[in-house]
Amino acid sequence: MHKMIREHFAPAFNMGQLGDSAVIRIPIINDAVGSPELAFTTDSYVVSPLFFPGGNIGDLAINGTVNDLSMAGSTPLYIATGFIIEEGFPVNDLRRVIASMAEAAKKAGVSVVAGDTKVVDKGKGDGLFINTSGIGIITGGCDLGPHRVMEGDKVIISGPIGNHGIAVMAERNGLAFDPPVVSDTAALNGLVAEMLGISGAVHMMRDPTRGGVATTLKEIALESGRCISINEQLLPVPDGVRGACDLLGLDPLYVANEGILLAIVGSGEAARLIEKMKGHPLGAGAAVIGEVCCGESRDRGMLLLKTVIGGTRIIDMLAGEQLPRIC
Repeated sequence: MHKMIREHFAPAFNMGQLGDSAVIRIPIINDAVGSPELAFTTDSYVVSPLFFPGGNIGDLAINGTVNDLSMAGSTPLYIATGFIIEEGFPVNDLRRVIASMAEAAKKAGVSVVAGDTKVVDKGKGDGLFINTSGIGIITGGCDLGPHRVMEGDKVIISGPIGNHGIAVMAERNGLAFDPPVVSDTAALNGLVAEMLGISGAVHMMRDPTRGGVATTLKEIALESGRCISINEQLLPVPDGVRGACDLLGLDPLYVANEGILLAIVGSGEAARLIEKMKGHPLGAGAAVIGEVCCGESRDRGMLLLKTVIGGTRIIDMLAGEQLPRIC
């Protein structure tokens, strides 16, 4: 997917940085000193099954859009949504999805202001697909991105990894784990607002959805031209997720998440930032898991993992999909 986007879509549309959201300057507005910028994002949700422990395609779509806007440092405001509905899709299921979207939007403090519906022939749509677009506003000169990643920065994660991917996979295959694994889908804009209250501490943020923590950090390493090192012993992997991954031969580093974030932060502010995050329900498990290291020039763009046995191995992007149709 990463290669396809880089080789086909980005050149055709003259795209530069490929973050979770585009930051847009509107000349007629941004000519004024201190005027806000806009963050804009779009996403499509094709998760299978539509309903899973901890959520469904509806709240997943709202939360995912809010989180993409938040990773740009914006305050999410408005969402438009499109429904691709297969002929014969149960109306009660559609009501459940719409209700969950409305509740998620209310909880996140955003408004769904526009939308579209299309119906496709039976057998051509797999029940329901949802597309969303979102707009947020960036104030106070907030500047996040790979250009701000520096050697010595710390890598912070906001909570445990792998819950969403394993919850969806288990529901899809009729599996049960003890303890149960529930999706972590949640809107992170409240947590991000508190983090950004510590001025200048956060240099870059991403939410590790498809491809998990490993793919997201590898992308940050490539985009910033830095070497990132993480410590396997510091990774917060829940027992249920670890057990499921051991059983199924999966690597939790590559399992999708929908309610946590990764932040690259200044080393001097990491402790204060984690203390702030721990005061928020979605940041209670915040921890430093690595750092931007001072590697040689040949190490630039690399992601390294310090293993529990004391070795170091190179981590690359996920090749293919470990768990397809996960978001």
